[in-house]
Formats: sequence, structure tokens, C-alpha cells
Amino acid sequence: MRVRRVGQYAGSVSDAENLVEEWTTLPDIAEATGVGISKVRRWVEDRAILGYKHGTPAVFRVPVLFVDADGPVPALRGTLILLEDAGFDAEEAIAWLFTPDDTLPGRPIDLLRAGNKGEVRRRAQALAF
Repeated sequence: MRVRRVGQYAGSVSDAENLVEEWTTLPDIAEATGVGISKVRRWVEDRAILGYKHGTPAVFRVPVLFVDADGPVPALRGTLILLEDAGFDAEEAIAWLFTPDDTLPGRPIDLLRAGNKGEVRRRAQALAF
């Protein structure tokens, strides 16, 4: 059985909420990228972006750094799939991507945005074992 890393207590602010500087909503992503809301929802279904309901009121939110002007960060989808395969839920995956790691160096999300997905994916894959 896997030990929960984030969001362990009901009503507590999760690690993901503390680590992510800026969140956005699906309608805001649609407007910023110029695509329809149904396409943005498909990105969530296809695991190209990830988010969860939180805040007051509880609204589905996605880290701003998961998208750019063209849509989802290209290197993100494969990493999200690896983290899900490792048993991470949305909050845990987001927290992992935004946690600084001196051995990378930096945060995994920053490396993915820069197109350096190799080492990030190796580490995500190793989490499953």
C-alpha cells in the first residue's frame, strides 16, 4: 500500500496548492489558446494537462505552467501518464512536478517547459518501482 504524500488531512491546503504559484481554469485556457472549451476538456481527458477542484468555491483549476499560447506543454503528457502509472493522483503529480530538486537542478515542470524531458521522465518512471 502506498503512503499518501499530499492532501493527507481533509480541509488542509495540499502541497500542490502551496507549490504552484498561479492557477487557471478551463474556460480561461480556452480563451488564452483560442480553442473551444470542449477541446480543453479533451486535453484533460487525454492527460495532456492535469488539475483538480480546489479553492473557495471549489473549481477545477490547472497550473498555468501546464499550457502556453499554443496549448499544453508538449513534453507534459508523457510525464503525466508515467506519474499516473506510478499511482500518483492529480494533487500528488502536480506537487511532484513543482517540487524543486537540486539534482535536476530545479523543478521538473521547468525542465519540461524547456524541452528537457529525458531525465524528468526517467525519474517519474522510477517512482513506479
